[in-house]
Amino acid sequence: MKRVIRLRAKADAKARRYTQLLADAIGAAEDAAMQMNELNQIYNVDVSTYTLLTQALHANSGQEVLVEHLAQSTPGEEAVIFNQVPDANGGLPLPANPLFGELVAGTPIIPPAQAMRSLAKEVVLKTTLPPDIPPVASEEVEA
Repeated sequence: MKRVIRLRAKADAKARRYTQLLADAIGAAEDAAMQMNELNQIYNVDVSTYTLLTQALHANSGQEVLVEHLAQSTPGEEAVIFNQVPDANGGLPLPANPLFGELVAGTPIIPPAQAMRSLAKEVVLKTTLPPDIPPVASEEVEA
């Protein structure tokens, strides 16, 4: 749990940093656009004020929206949702789970979907034998 909370905090900090950098970049693009407009008027030319990317960022979100999102949440803020989970294991410790980096000792538990898939492969192998060759005892599968 501690490792996952730390990973979530790192992701939040990274998202905040990149959001602030993006807001700053949009602000810099707006400053450049204003200067380009002035130059266009002075020299009576029509040079594009935005690149396609900065125009899309400016039109769709804008600097104000990003800064507002940052201001509305505090670092590390989380949505707290409590779910009542029934005690289905009688208070015993949960088995180790490799998803969380825990070492699993003993035989692996095969989920039902994988067991059905392996059973289907065995049935396919058994049914693909040519009809004139009798099955060997090691190839027979008990159902």
